[in-house]
Amino acid sequence: MKKYLAMMLVAACAHPAWADGLDSLEAFVKTVSSGRAEFTQVVTAPARDGQAARSKTSTGTFEFSRPNRFRFIYKKPFEQSIVADGQTLWLHDVDLNQVTSRKQSSVLGSTPAALIAAAPDLRALQADFTLAAAPDAGGLQWVVATPKTKEGQLQSVRVGFRPGEKSSGLAALEITDSFGQRSVLSFSKVEVNPNLPADTFRFTPPKGADVIRQ
Repeated sequence: MKKYLAMMLVAACAHPAWADGLDSLEAFVKTVSSGRAEFTQVVTAPARDGQAARSKTSTGTFEFSRPNRFRFIYKKPFEQSIVADGQTLWLHDVDLNQVTSRKQSSVLGSTPAALIAAAPDLRALQADFTLAAAPDAGGLQWVVATPKTKEGQLQSVRVGFRPGEKSSGLAALEITDSFGQRSVLSFSKVEVNPNLPADTFRFTPPKGADVIRQ
């Protein structure tokens, strides 16, 4: 569960008012090269075997810099770090004192992280996703991204943008997997195109940690 949640990565954006969510996504990818924000993530597992649906809430911060570098820090209720340095994706579970590393090129692909922090333009995204504008809802413009490959667990991603906001256009990320689990990330205190030092995305496994390379 923790490893799956760790892949649900995000970034911040700014853009002028656009016609729909697809235009907002294109503007975001083109104009936002780096960002930082705070997030709240609510993961809801579907009802099964007579049990009611269960939800779990996490909070933390993230930073990103194109291409392919990001840093996700989960602070509550459990500490966890996800760092992509451009070559390797690191996952550090503080409670277990365990670090998992994977080659980024084999991990990103058709993931929410690719939508937000990797691709340089809409055409690059369309190589891995089928993109379509969705009706406005909740005061946001939405775009739906469906992965073209059916090998992974990701079923679809909805990205929500606040129309006309120049400082914090990206508002929400809704992720649904093939098991019916839904993860909703909401963003606040967004900073667009900050100057982030290169070592922001450097990760060194803590001394004594169990390192698993996949």
